[in-house]
Amino acid sequence: MSRENVDLAYRMVDAFNLRDIDSFLALCDPDIEYFSHLVELEGGAPYCGHDGIRSWWESLLAFSSDFRAEIEEVRDLGEITVARQRAHGHGMGSNVPLEQTQWGVAEWRHGKAVWGGVFLSEAEALEAAGLRE
Repeated sequence: MSRENVDLAYRMVDAFNLRDIDSFLALCDPDIEYFSHLVELEGGAPYCGHDGIRSWWESLLAFSSDFRAEIEEVRDLGEITVARQRAHGHGMGSNVPLEQTQWGVAEWRHGKAVWGGVFLSEAEALEAAGLRE
């Protein structure tokens, strides 16, 4: 089952990069909780459900319309995947280049992400996944 989850992690990033929100949402449980960098900027609450994912999607692309993530490695932890990603884009208005390494964590059930998040360090990602380095 876990190899399937690794494939799902790649499909989710591909759907985002293609700006295919319907395919992205098809990989998300209707009750998903999702944490991202934007959560900290917007008060700390996770994005919840498909409406929350749409809000996150719109906020991120309003900040950087060409934002993309490339998976460098995915750790298969059974029900959980941890993906090291290289993210890049440009700030809207400023055109300042953005580039960072980030870690995407997802918990999978029945082919859908039920929980996920993007973290700026591997330690944060592992802690969020309930693990330690």
